Amino acid sequence: MNLERAQLGLLAALAATIPVSIFASEAILALALAVLAARLVAGRAHLLRTPLDTPLIALVVWTLLAASFAQDPARSHEDSKKLLLYALFYLGVEVLARQDDRERVLPAVLLGGLALAGLIVAQHLFLGYDRLDRRPAGFLGHYMSASGVTMGVLLLAVGRLALGPRSRGSRPPPADPRVRWGGFGLPLLVLAGVGAVAAATAGGHGIVATRVCVAALAALAAAVALSRSPAARAAEAALPVVVVPVAAWALVASQTRSAWIGTVVGLSVVALLRAPRLLWLVGAATAAVLVLRPAALTERLTLGDASTSDRYYMWQAGVDMVLDKPVFGQGPGMVLAVYPRYRWPEATHPMQPHLHNNPLQVAAERGLPGLAFFLWWAVAVFVAAIGEARRATAEGPGGAAGGALAALAAVFAAGLFEYNLGDSEVLMLVLLLTAVPFALRQGRAAAA
Repeated sequence: MNLERAQLGLLAALAATIPVSIFASEAILALALAVLAARLVAGRAHLLRTPLDTPLIALVVWTLLAASFAQDPARSHEDSKKLLLYALFYLGVEVLARQDDRERVLPAVLLGGLALAGLIVAQHLFLGYDRLDRRPAGFLGHYMSASGVTMGVLLLAVGRLALGPRSRGSRPPPADPRVRWGGFGLPLLVLAGVGAVAAATAGGHGIVATRVCVAALAALAAAVALSRSPAARAAEAALPVVVVPVAAWALVASQTRSAWIGTVVGLSVVALLRAPRLLWLVGAATAAVLVLRPAALTERLTLGDASTSDRYYMWQAGVDMVLDKPVFGQGPGMVLAVYPRYRWPEATHPMQPHLHNNPLQVAAERGLPGLAFFLWWAVAVFVAAIGEARRATAEGPGGAAGGALAALAAVFAAGLFEYNLGDSEVLMLVLLLTAVPFALRQGRAAAA
């Protein structure tokens, strides 16, 4: 196997494991970066400059400076190791610039997302994760991380269905019906594996079953991406059809309002790209939920609960943190240590590891300059994503660009109520999807 194919297989395995295992995805990322380094040395890969380079470098440098001025620099620098994950963006741009590779890696995200959503549903139905104080987290360590990743996967799948080739009348050549319907075998196999994990968990053997499932998922994603068979392509086409209902069910079961808000924003983006009049459907469906208040959502459709109140007071504490140290902030990872000093007496919880808001968290940790660099990076991401999504939707199938834009919009909207970029799983998914518009641009330049 040559280095290019090894790179493709590793990135597909990485994409599939992001929703199910931090350890596996970070280990595969290290291997993929090693292969990319070998290709760069051999002159078989090239990293081009992007509009994100300057704000990203500025954010990294300022983060390290903020860590140096924290009350516990060693601990703050330890927390800053997460900056290494941003290398995934450059890996993604290099690999996803090739259309065939892009159309093999993005379905791998759906493969892992289907496993996560499937286990969330199984936990909700059969393992007693059906209360507000016991919410399903799937393969991940916390239900907030699980709901954030599920939200992104759902919108990527919706984008591929609504903006892909079939949505524009440019249908691919007819395939053998047996191959086409056989494509559903892969998602059904994943769901069967998830069912086995749930059964093993109920029997007290969940850790071993989970490890086996994660390893099998990584191997399966790499094999499908590297396969040249029509059956593999049929399986990739079938994945979003299965992912959408399962992920939607999982989001309802998660009872996570920030993810619901992000989903509405993401669906609105897809509607705008597909046909602006479809926004009426999104608005009507949202209004119907608010009026009818279905039983599955009723408990969470309120602003008078303790969680909402506590967010208000922790945001006030975050503002006080910024006012106290506006230049370098409290330092990365230091909010938990300093929160008691700034906590308002009305706050429900005495301790908070973060401030449930991405911009406020960045400002509290890294000061106002850090916030400026973060917003610069985010604006550059969305300028590129919007431009490529509009171009792709106008000129041809826009499933990749449109789905990535919808998922990114959802994550950033949800991030106004949750520090979701502090979760490595969500951050890695965001970085991979952030690479899509820049990869499209690079691929177009290479073909010119």
